Amino acid sequence: MAGLSSFTLTPISSKPLFFPSLKSSIFGLCFNNHHQIRSCCSFPLVLHYSATVYARYGGGGGGGGGRGGFRPTPRNEEDEELDISSIRSDKVRLIDDKQNMLGIVSKMEALQRAEDASLDLVILSPEADPPVVKIMDYNKYKYEQQKKKKEQQKKSAASRMDLKELKMGYNIDSHDYSVRLKAAQRFLKDGDKVKVIVNLKGRENEFRNNAIELLRRFQNDVGELATEENKNFRDRNVFIVLIPNKAVVQKGPEQPKKKEKPATEVSASV
Repeated sequence: MAGLSSFTLTPISSKPLFFPSLKSSIFGLCFNNHHQIRSCCSFPLVLHYSATVYARYGGGGGGGGGRGGFRPTPRNEEDEELDISSIRSDKVRLIDDKQNMLGIVSKMEALQRAEDASLDLVILSPEADPPVVKIMDYNKYKYEQQKKKKEQQKKSAASRMDLKELKMGYNIDSHDYSVRLKAAQRFLKDGDKVKVIVNLKGRENEFRNNAIELLRRFQNDVGELATEENKNFRDRNVFIVLIPNKAVVQKGPEQPKKKEKPATEVSASV
């Protein structure tokens, strides 16, 4: 069914011989040859053609030609999970489309069962002994896999934190300090980390304690919105890294309660 097929040709002239690719719809056989041979001798030439088996049948919608019909697919467009010829073992462990473990069967029987079900025979574990294959709708399987991958990417993007940096001097004025504090609170609410840096240039290193005190004040002003992840008070540029406190950020600010209108007394004369 798979493997190498040999053809013996006896040259009759010195002209180059061209052999195009051959294809067969039997079990999805694709014979590929791209050799140019110049016959310049009197002994027979032996050409070897490689054959690859793709187990695709009429399941999964489109182009099947009815139940049990083979759906040929070009070799360079086919996925490795369908290359049954890559399995060297004569036996496989088969799972049907209902998730039932059918046990160890021959490759021919597995292919036949897939054809009877008008579905595809997909390799799940090629390194197992024997390899594990499953009967399924391959197009649907690939669609679900891509859908899961996109959902995981979205979750990963949502959980990823960007690092925002805020720089200030040890003697920053109150207005600039307020601007940076509001920016930090906004970043933390958006789920990003905040790195607050105090630059100490030249003789400003003498005021290191003032810079550390400023960072501690900044952290206290941020409050429960963030927790400390990292800090460095030893180098010339001291800094502190704050990460969002998810419990507080997700909860959000409490909505003010609506004031109840006071009851008005209505007097009625009799």
